[in-house]
Amino acid sequence: MSEIKENKTPIHIRVRVKASARKESIEQLSDMRYAIAVKEPAEDNCANTRVLEIIRGLYPRKRVKLVAGHHAPHKTFEVI
Repeated sequence: MSEIKENKTPIHIRVRVKASARKESIEQLSDMRYAIAVKEPAEDNCANTRVLEIIRGLYPRKRVKLVAGHHAPHKTFEVI
């Protein structure tokens, strides 16, 4: 018997982040592009941590990590 393996091809999601926003919001611009506003400041990795939590909520049961844009408003996340 052969096992069916799960597709582990990563997808890349591009996110434009607005830190220190008055209110949190998520806007899907296309299939793999989002605009996310978070209340956390862009200091001490607070905004990145919150955006990562939001992306993980959009893709439950998937592994999500930040691969580019650690210090920039335009970020790329990898979802496996």
